[in-house]
Amino acid sequence: MMAALALATSLTPVCALAQVHHEEAPGTTADTTFSVGTIVVTARGMAGSSANVLTSVDVLGGDVAQGSDVDNVWELVGRMPGVQVTDFNQGTTSGKFSLRGFNGEGTINAVKLLVDGIPSNSNDGNMPWIDMMFPLNVAGIEVVRGTSDPRFGLHAIGGSANIITRSGGNYVDARGSIGSYETYEGQVAVGIERGRLSQNYMVGYRDGEGYRDHGNFDRLSLSGRWGLNLTEEVRLGAIARYYKGNAEEPGYLTFADSRRDPQMTNAYNATDADAREMQQYGLTADVTFSPALDWSSTFYLNRLHDDRYVKFSAGASQQRRLTIEDHYGAMTALHWHGGMAGVPLMLEAGGDVQWQDNQSLRWLSVARVPTSQTRNQQYDLTVGGAYVQAIIEPADWLRITPAYRIDWVDGTFANRLNSTGAPINDYGSIDQPKLSVAVLPLAGLTLYGNWGKTYQIGLASGAYLIPPRLVDLDPSINEGWELGAKYEVGDAVQARVAWWQQTASGEIARKLNDPLGDFENVGATRRKGLDVQASLSPVQGLSLWGALAWQKAVITVPPAATPQYLGNRIDHTPEWLWSGGVEVQPVGGLTLLFAGRGASKYDLTSANAEGRWGGMTAFDVTALYALTEHLDLGLAVKNITSAYYEYVWWDGAQTLHSPADGRNVTLSLRARY
Repeated sequence: MMAALALATSLTPVCALAQVHHEEAPGTTADTTFSVGTIVVTARGMAGSSANVLTSVDVLGGDVAQGSDVDNVWELVGRMPGVQVTDFNQGTTSGKFSLRGFNGEGTINAVKLLVDGIPSNSNDGNMPWIDMMFPLNVAGIEVVRGTSDPRFGLHAIGGSANIITRSGGNYVDARGSIGSYETYEGQVAVGIERGRLSQNYMVGYRDGEGYRDHGNFDRLSLSGRWGLNLTEEVRLGAIARYYKGNAEEPGYLTFADSRRDPQMTNAYNATDADAREMQQYGLTADVTFSPALDWSSTFYLNRLHDDRYVKFSAGASQQRRLTIEDHYGAMTALHWHGGMAGVPLMLEAGGDVQWQDNQSLRWLSVARVPTSQTRNQQYDLTVGGAYVQAIIEPADWLRITPAYRIDWVDGTFANRLNSTGAPINDYGSIDQPKLSVAVLPLAGLTLYGNWGKTYQIGLASGAYLIPPRLVDLDPSINEGWELGAKYEVGDAVQARVAWWQQTASGEIARKLNDPLGDFENVGATRRKGLDVQASLSPVQGLSLWGALAWQKAVITVPPAATPQYLGNRIDHTPEWLWSGGVEVQPVGGLTLLFAGRGASKYDLTSANAEGRWGGMTAFDVTALYALTEHLDLGLAVKNITSAYYEYVWWDGAQTLHSPADGRNVTLSLRARY
C-alpha cells in the first residue's frame, strides 16, 4: 500500500500553497478568514488552497510581518488572535506557538507547520525550521484551525500554519536594527522579475547577548526562490534555504533565584549551548489545464543537524543531545470547479507522502565532555495520505463541503545501544471524515459550522512496538466541531466569533527527559473554547482591534494508574488569552502603534498539584516615521512596563523558571526601492 501511494504521489504534481489569499471557489462569497494587516491577492484559488476550507482561518499580512521587531518569527504567529505562545528563552530552544487548547511543551505538538507549502515539523512535531525565517522575507502567515481541513494529516491535530515568503516583483528591501542587550540585526531582500523568470533572495543575520547572562547567540539565514513561467499555463518554481545558528543557554532558575535576579544564570549552566544547522529545498509545479482544471505539486527535502548541551537543574547531569534528521516527500492535488445540473460544484483530490530518516543520540557529559551514552537510535518513518473534497452550492446562500482523508504509517526502529529493533505500531488505515457548511443570510455575514476527525500517533520511539509492549498502539482520534459567524463591512469592520470543541480518544505525551524517548498515557481528553475577535477602522488613519479567547482542556477518562486525574486540567494550558491594540497616524509620515497581550495562569502537570503559574500581561509601543519615500525610521519599545513574566515547568521535585525579557528598545532603519 505504501509503495503504491508513494509511486502515485511522485508521478502527480502538488500544491505549492504560494498565495497569501485567494478568490473563493467555485463562486460564493463565504468568508471565514480574519485578516491582520494588508493581504495581497495574487491568484485565484488553486489546488490545495485554504480558500476551499470552511473553518476559522487567520491571515497576517506581509506589511505587519516585515516591519516587526521580533527575536523569532514564531512570535509573529503569536500576534494572531487566540494563539498561545510558549517562550522557553533557552538559546535555540527559544519557543513555539500552539492553538486550540494544545500547549507548546513539545509533548504533544498539534500544529502542522509549512513554509511555502513545505512540511516543516521535525519528527517529534516541533518546529525548528521556523528559525530559518526572518520577518523581512515574510509575505504572509496563514493559520487554519480545527479538524475539518483534509489537506494535511501528520501533526495537523488542531490545525496548520503556513509561512509564505516573498515571490516575484522587482524590489530591494533592506532593514538594519540595533537594540537592547547588544542586539544587532541586518536583513536584505531582493526581487528581480524579468519576462518569464522571477528571482527572490534573502540574507538575514542577527546576534546579541540576550536578556539573561550566558545568553549570547548568532543566527545566519540565506534563501533563494525562483519562478519560471514556461507558458501561461505551466509555472515551475524552486526554493533553497540554508541556516546556521549558535546560542548559549542561560538555564532554568529556582523560584527564589528567579525573583532575586531574573537575569542571572547558574554556574552549572556555564557550558550549556546549542549549534543548529538546517537546509530546505523544494521544487514546485503549477499547471492550468483549463479555466476549470488545475494541478499543483511540491517536492521537498529538509535537513536538520542539532547538537545541544543542556543541564536542567543542579542535581541533574549535563546531557549532550544530538539530532540528525532528513525528511523528503511530495504533495499533490488536482482541482476542478464548474457545475452540474446548474449547481456550482468543486471537486478536489490530493495526497502526500513523507519519508524520514532520523537519528537521536544522547550522552551524559561534564563540561561538554561525554562520559556515557544513554541513547543511540535510528528510526525510519513513512507517512502517506490521500484525500477527496467537494464544494456543493445548491443555492446562492448555502455552501456544503464534505471531505474524506485516509493516512497510512510505516517504518522501522533500531536501538544501536543494545542491537535490537522493532516494527512500527500497526496503526492500519486512519480514516478522517469531515464536513463543513456555510450559510450566507445577509451581505457580509457568513454563518458556518464544521465537524471532522484528525489523529495523533506516537513519535520518535513511541511510534514503534518496542518490548515490553506487546500490543500495537492505536492512533488517538481527535474529533472536533466548530460553530462560527464572520461579519465584514468593507475595510471598516471585521468581526468573528467561534465556539468549538475537540476530544481525543487516547492522548499520549512524549516523556521529554526519558532515555528511551518513550511516551505516557494522558487518557481521553476534551478541549473546548470560545474565540471572539474584531477590528475597526472608523476613520482614515485610525485602526483598533482586539481578541479574547477562552479555552478549557481537561482529562475526561484518566489512565488506570491515576484515576484521581479525572476532570483535571491539562498542563500548561491557560484558560484566557487576549490581545489588542490601536494604530494611529496623527500627522503625515508618522504611525504609532500601541499593543498589548496577556494570558491567565496554568497548571504544570496533570496532577494539578504544583500551583498555577505563567500568567502574564505585557504592552508594546512602536513609532514609525517615513523620512522619505524610500526610507523609514522605527523605534520599538517592548514590555514598556518591564512587567515580570516567565515560563515555568516542574522537574518532579521543584518548579523551574525561565524569565522573559524585561523592557527592551530597538531602533531600526529600513530602505526600500
